Formats: sequence, structure tokens, C-alpha cells
Amino acid sequence: MNNRLHGFGLGLRAQHYAAALSMDCTADWFEIISENYMVDGGRALHWLDRIGERYPLAMHGVSLDIGGRDPLDRDYLRRLAALAKRVKPRLVSDHLCWTGGDGVNLHDLLPLPQTEEAVRHVAARLRQVQDALGTQFLVENVSSYLRFAGDTLDEAQFLSAVVAESGCALLLDVNNVYVNSRNHGYDPVALLDALPAGSVKQIHLAGHSIDALGSGLLVDTHDAPVCDEVWALYAHAVRRFGEVPAMIERDDNIPPLAELLDELAHARDIAAAALRRSEAA
Repeated sequence: MNNRLHGFGLGLRAQHYAAALSMDCTADWFEIISENYMVDGGRALHWLDRIGERYPLAMHGVSLDIGGRDPLDRDYLRRLAALAKRVKPRLVSDHLCWTGGDGVNLHDLLPLPQTEEAVRHVAARLRQVQDALGTQFLVENVSSYLRFAGDTLDEAQFLSAVVAESGCALLLDVNNVYVNSRNHGYDPVALLDALPAGSVKQIHLAGHSIDALGSGLLVDTHDAPVCDEVWALYAHAVRRFGEVPAMIERDDNIPPLAELLDELAHARDIAAAALRRSEAA
């Protein structure tokens, strides 16, 4: 796989298949949800093949269960590898979490205890995944709404240790950093500064919401534009990590593609200004 990806991308959604090919689309690349295309045929693969002829692609999964206790699903890995062979993605990723147990997928991205034991467990499984795919794998930091009483590492230490132990890289979700900083009361800039500079190979940007039940927690909903606070944190990430390929995720209240491209243009402007500031410092 060619692991070079450049510029600014969008999450590919079915509503935008035709527009991505028919309009003057300024996205440099698209990211797909892997599980949506792990099939033998059909309309989705037809569109994906056409879009893949025009744009570089990245693959992003939601069901690997890298932190789970069940053995890694070898059939899932086989189908993931087959999709990667078809798509020829520049990057392949999933979430640093667990998603179920005893063969049941809970369809949620559940946080892991931040301990040395969890690091060893996840790293061993990541090495298996990277061997099966024949490429470096990226793991995304997830949003969370609780912490485990037995945690022995903070979030930056946990992410850094997983990278060091497994040889994987990070897909840094800047919105999740902000959400967690508010939910757990830490400095998000300090977290970014504590991560290994060369470990971040891709960035996600998204919106979030306030918990409708009144807890005061922020919830990673991907249903709104990126807020000003996350844009500011993204600017710091660019100064810290450089020209990392970045993209906007939108999973609900999905607007027309042109509106997302306007938001993506804002990301370009912020990154360019942050790089100029770094060069002038």
C-alpha cells in the first residue's frame, strides 16, 4: 500500500457519490467506512470503484475490536485485506477501543482502561493486524465519558505507549481530544504536546453536541460543523505535527457536498496560517 496521503479530505457518504464525480470537487481524497464496502458486489462498490479512479482513498473501520478480549476475527481481517487489495488505500485505520464480547458486537466505540496491561494486550493484537494487512495500521483516540478507577496512565501516555509497543501510528481525532478534555478536565494542548511528533499520520475534524440528558458532558456526535474551540486546537496540532493529512467527518445532519467543501476550505486556511506562524517562530 502507498501510505502517502496529502492535503484535505472528506468522509465519503452515499449522499455524495454522484456529486463527488460530477461537480468540481476540491477534496484531495476521501475516507471510507471499511465495513460499508466489505461485500461481494452491489451499488456501493460500483460507486467506490469509480471514485477510487479519481481520488486517493483511506480506509477507516469501526468493528476491529482491537481492545477486546475475544480472539481477533480472522474472517473480518481476511475481508478487510481483500477490500484493501481492491481499494489500494493510502492509509488503513480503526479505533483504539473495544466493541463487544462473546461474539456480540455492541456497535459502540467503548474506552479501554489506560494501564500497562491494556497497552501490552492492544499492541500484541495490533502487530497481528499489521502482519495480516502488510502495512502500518493507524489507531484513533476515542471520545469517552468515564475513566477507570484502575488507570495508571494518562491519555497521552497511553496513546504513546501503544504506538511505541506496536509500531502503529495515530489517527488523531482533534474533536475527541477537545471532548475528552472537557469531560475529564485536562488541558488538550498539553495532551497534543505530549504525543510523539512523528506518530500522527492523519487527523480527523468533526462536530459534537452537549448531552441532551443534562449531564453536562460533551458527546462526539459528528452531526454539526467544527466549532471554534476545535479549530483552535487543530491549529495547534498543525504547529505541533506539521502537514498531516486532515479531513472532516460528518455522520448525521449531512449537508450538501458543497457545504462540506466550504468547511474543508476553512481547514486549509487554518493549516496554512498555522504553518506560516511556525515558520516565522
